[in-house]
Order: sequence, then C-alpha cells, then structure tokens
Amino acid sequence: MNSNVRPDTMKRITTKELADEFIAEQIADIRAQVGDKKVLLALSGGVDSSVVAALLIKAIGKQLVCVHVNHGLMRKGESEQVIEVFGKELDANLIYIDATDRFLDLLKDVAEPERKRKIIGGEFIKVFDEEAAKLEGIDFLAQGTIYPDILESDGVKAHHNVGGLPEDMEMELVEPVKLLYKDEVRVVGSALGLPDQMVYRQPFPGPGLGVRCLGAITRDRLHALREADAILREEFDKCGLAGKVWQYFVAVPDFKSVGVKDDKRYEGWPAIIRAVNTVDAMTATIEEVPYEVLHKITNRITSEVDGINRVLLDLTPKPVGTIEWE
Repeated sequence: MNSNVRPDTMKRITTKELADEFIAEQIADIRAQVGDKKVLLALSGGVDSSVVAALLIKAIGKQLVCVHVNHGLMRKGESEQVIEVFGKELDANLIYIDATDRFLDLLKDVAEPERKRKIIGGEFIKVFDEEAAKLEGIDFLAQGTIYPDILESDGVKAHHNVGGLPEDMEMELVEPVKLLYKDEVRVVGSALGLPDQMVYRQPFPGPGLGVRCLGAITRDRLHALREADAILREEFDKCGLAGKVWQYFVAVPDFKSVGVKDDKRYEGWPAIIRAVNTVDAMTATIEEVPYEVLHKITNRITSEVDGINRVLLDLTPKPVGTIEWE
C-alpha cells in the first residue's frame, strides 16, 4: 500500500483516547525508524511543526534538534513566541537563525507565486543542510506534512513540505502526522499537552507572509502587511471571532489607489481581509464578520498602518477561490 494514502480503516481522531493511541503508535514508529540517531526539525511554530516537535521530544528527547528559521516572513511576534514556548517552557534543543536578509534578497523582484514558494522552500532546505553540516550524526529530517498537503501536491500548490527536496539531500524524512487532517492534528496536540494558544493558533503557510504580500515582495509593503494582520488578529480576539473562524488573515496586493490623509491626496495599498471556515482545507466557506467589527478594523488599519489606505473584504468561498491568494 502507498504509505501516502490514508487507509479506509483509519478512524478520524476526534477524542483524547484516539489521540493517545495514535501518539503511542507514532512514538514506537519514530523510535524504530530513528534508533539512537539525531533528527533535524524545521520548527516554524505553526500547529503542524509544533505537534511534530512535541511528538519527537516525547519519543527521542534531546536527539531532536529544532531549528527555527526566521525568514523575515513571520507574523508579528511569532519568532519570539517560538523561542519562549520551545526554548524556555519545553526545554527543546532549539537553534534560532535570523535569515531575514538572505530570504528577502533572494525574493527581490520575484512576482510569480509558485516561483516564490519554491525559492522559500528551497532556501529552507539549504539552511537546514548548512545547520546539519555543523552538527554530528544528523540522519533524519522531520517535517509537519499533513494529509491535505499530500492531496494537493499534484500541482494545486508546491508546498515546501511535499516534493521540491534536492535529490542529494542526505537526510531521511520523518513525517509522523502526514495522514492526519488539520482538526486531527489539533486533537493530538492537546493530548500531547501543548498550550491551547499553540494548538489552536492560525494555520500558517510554509512560505509565511511571502504568499500574502502579493507579487514582488518589498520590505515596506511586507511591514505594512505584518502590522495590518496583527490588528486583524487582535480585533478578532477581542470580539470572540478568533475561536469561531478557522483561518483569517490580511493579504496586500502590489498596486496602489488614491486616498486622503490630513486633507491631502496620497497613494496607498489596500489590505484585503480573508476569513474562512473549513474542516479539512479542501473546501471553505466565508465567515460573516459583523460590520461593526469590520468598521473598527478598517479604522485601525488605515489610521495605524503606514502605507495602507483601503480595507477590502474577500467574499469568495473555496472553490472557486483557494484559501490563500497565491
């Protein structure tokens, strides 16, 4: 049987009991696969990589080397949170790399979405290869691949977790949650004892804000996107929508329109709000956000974020629109 195909007999993991069974199975499988060798993990701090990290820490402890690469495309405060939770609270074997300039220099003037994804994914692998070269006995690369990544890796998207690995990469893959849907990964994360703010945090694509800063990425527009997105998340937290909406974010396109500020005309970018609900990320419906909340978010973004002068709302379900814009 293809190990990338979920068996028909596999139950949906919906309870702590089923999650505990899955965890026990995976710990045995990980120990059998890895033995006494070391595993390198790309720890983004997202749900998938965090659950994989917790599983591996439980299975092999300090044999796991977590590498958090700040590619400059993280959300506001995200890298700091990874260092706090994993470096301090979970006492993980954590290496932090600030590669902002390296990634943004490579992405300069690159507008084509799939090319951006491939550059970011490819550079991630290079960073890990470099880190592995500094460490002794790294034979495995762990990844937070989940089932929708595998189902969609046939051309719908080039995800850095699926395909795109260089043929000469000497590390064998460890992918303990590759047959799980996102909701199942969360149940497993809770069963592993991860904090709620991590288990139920927003799904975040591997290329980060790189696929939400539409077109060729510039540092000023990336900064505006990061600040606008932080305001959206803060306001959803305040009004109680954070727990009801599966994914919500801001995208900023590469064009400007005329606005008015301090009685003067000026050009600025629009911030596009996307808020969707889904079970498995294969289809998605639009969350109805109250106008009162939208007005408040619009007022804050246009007054607090330099360079943004309009706020738009994306009303497109999946299909026909993908969840991400790129």
